[in-house]
Order: sequence, then structure tokens, then C-alpha cells
Amino acid sequence: MERNRFLGEFLRARREATPVEQVGLARVGHRRTPGLRREEVAVLAGISTDYYSRLEQGRERNPSDQVLVALARVMCPDPEAVEYLYALAHPLPKRCRVVEHREEAAPSLLRVLRGWTRTPGFIIDRWMNMLATNRLADALYAGMECNDNLIRLVFLNPEAVHFYADWEKTANLKVAHIQTVAAMDPHDPLLPQLVQELEEHSEEFRRLRSQRDLRPRTTDTKRFRHRLAGELAFEYDFYTARSASGQQLVLMQVEPGSASENGLASLWALADPDVNVIRLAQAPEPMTAAVTEAVSGLSDRG
Repeated sequence: MERNRFLGEFLRARREATPVEQVGLARVGHRRTPGLRREEVAVLAGISTDYYSRLEQGRERNPSDQVLVALARVMCPDPEAVEYLYALAHPLPKRCRVVEHREEAAPSLLRVLRGWTRTPGFIIDRWMNMLATNRLADALYAGMECNDNLIRLVFLNPEAVHFYADWEKTANLKVAHIQTVAAMDPHDPLLPQLVQELEEHSEEFRRLRSQRDLRPRTTDTKRFRHRLAGELAFEYDFYTARSASGQQLVLMQVEPGSASENGLASLWALADPDVNVIRLAQAPEPMTAAVTEAVSGLSDRG
């Protein structure tokens, strides 16, 4: 199964990235394997080497929570890695209902976005389609081809390498997001279409996708080179809506007194005064596909 391959690749990447000193082992002699050996992970986690090898090879499909806790203790030092490990081991079940190519922004997220007027903010779906933007987000991304989808913008717009001051870091995060969506919902109906487009038209996407240990983050700092406002550095916070699985509200902030705060004033000057507080994306015709059901409420992941 595809999800077992993702789990095995992640475990191998974490094992190779974990220094022996981190787990209290002594480094003796030359080691051909970077990081830990399989047998060392098995001993530290209290499982057999054969069982751990089957996990890495994708032949073991259902590791227990007890095993996941033990592996996380050995190789996942941060909460994001632990969350990703559990998502890979327990992907969402297949459930069928009608979904749209582009969803409507969740009302709970829209209420927050309407009150966020001093810095850029926007709402995206699990495929990083822009569902709603405020005036400053419109001004930030204005004129950029493919700005209706942040993943396509990064890989299919040649100007993105200049627009994102840390393009490599941004691109890695986008690929990590794709891998997370694929791992958490193997039956996602639209992701294969996006991946196929990127595979066909972006050599950089193909290169980064072959790497291991790519994990998304819930907080981030991103630097832009805006054609009129100059260089801008924003801290990102992400929020999700339980009423719309996969959607995220992204709120951007600048450090007070920084050069970016001055650049933000330039964005205000560029913002269209005739645009409403938020701009909503139009949803195309729906299609039938396998997706997850949503539950109510708003939760903060930042």
C-alpha cells in the first residue's frame, strides 16, 4: 500500500538523521550507516529487529500505538514529527460524498479573516487553492501567474524564484504538504491531478519530491521580494476549521519597527480600495470523489 511506503520512508529518514549521541549511545569506530542502525532502533524501542525492518520496508501495515510511542521516543524529538508519524500510521478512511474542485471557505474562518485587516491574510484548502483573501494578500500576490494556488505558484511560475527570497525552503514546505495530504488521505481525489501537472512541468518538483524527511510546519517565517514594496518578512500562523477538513486560515505579521513594517505601508498604498474586505474564490462545478467528513468547530494549530 502507498501509505506503508510513506511510513517506511519516514522511519528510515528519521533513523538516518538521528545521531547515536542523541539516544545515549557511544560512537565507536567507523559507521557505514548514517545515524542509527535498524537493530539499535529496535533495541531502544523494545521491538524485534525483524519487526522494525518490516515497518521500514512497508510490509507491516498496522503498528500499534504502543509501538508508535516507542519509535517516537527514539527518533521524533519534536511534536510535529510525532504528529506526522501518527498521521502516516493511521490515515483517514475512505468515505464518499460530493466535493468541489474548489471548496467554499469555512464561515468560521471567514469571520476571523474579516477582522484581520492590518496585515495579509487568506484561506486555503488542502490543495493550497486560494479560497479567500483580504486586501493586503491581494496586493502581495497581485500580478503573479498561478496565484490562485500556492503550490503551482512556487513550481510553475518562473518568477517565484525571485518572489520568494528563500525559494528552496518554501518549495520544500510545499512538497512536504503534498506528502502529508497523500499520507493522511490516500484516496484524495484531486491531489493526483496536481502532482501529475507538477511532475510534467517542474524539474525542481521532481527533484525535491525524491527527498525524504520532508515535514510541514504550523509556524513559519517567509521572506518576499515584492516588485513595488521591496523585501518583506512575515511570520505565519495557521488555523484550521473542524467544520471544513483541510482548510487553513493563514495570518501574516511583521515585526514592529522593522523594514517590513515600512514595506507593509507600501502594500496598503497598492491595495485596491474598491475591493471588499475579503475576496472569495468562485467554486467550479462539483464532482464525486472520496474525501473525509468534516466536524464542527475551530481549532488553533499555530
